[in-house]
Amino acid sequence: MLEIRDMVCAYGQISALKGISLSVKAGQLVALIGANGAGKSTTLRAISGLVPSRSGSLHFDGEDITGIGAQRVLTKGIAHCPEGRRVFPHMTVAENLDMGAYLRSDTSEVAVDRDRIYGEFPRLAERRKQAAGTLSGGEQQMLAIGRALMSRPRLVMFDEPSLGLAPNIVERTFAIIRAIRDAGTTVLLVEQNAFAALEMCDHAYLLESGRVVLSGAGAELIENEHVRRAYLGG
Repeated sequence: MLEIRDMVCAYGQISALKGISLSVKAGQLVALIGANGAGKSTTLRAISGLVPSRSGSLHFDGEDITGIGAQRVLTKGIAHCPEGRRVFPHMTVAENLDMGAYLRSDTSEVAVDRDRIYGEFPRLAERRKQAAGTLSGGEQQMLAIGRALMSRPRLVMFDEPSLGLAPNIVERTFAIIRAIRDAGTTVLLVEQNAFAALEMCDHAYLLESGRVVLSGAGAELIENEHVRRAYLGG
């Protein structure tokens, strides 16, 4: 479904991705793990068209989408749920959800999807007229997920969805992400909790210093000595 080949990205003179290659198959939940600064978030931003690549290619469903820009990436069916949630704080919950569908013209189906999101996240329904900036961290995370789903993506990318959340909300967030995969939407996940990410994923890639150094099934990486020592606390 998604193929990255030899992608190089940089911020000024600082290289962030040094020729990474990875693939995501349809229906999979694929995790990217690694230390801060390894290039995980940059990978998602490059896929979204938010960071230009200096070389390499990006294909989605066999189509070359390298360098097409963020808006066109979204129209292809790729949604990005960013680190830190990034809700629009002065807009209501309902308005935030509508922003997730701003490129869609099927008004009646947008309303159906909005009601579906409210059904899955009753707390958002209760607060639909409330400013998003007044929500709790967990509620904002639910809103960010709902907003991403409003575009009806075929691939949704999550960047550190558990960051800053209480443990019980983290468990709920991971359950929602698994349910999204189980419902047929492909998921690419960047997550600081490496053990949780590896437990729930179908396939994983370990990034170090802008390079993919290891890949395999999540269960395989959990048993890898280097991964256990460096990322799973021994």
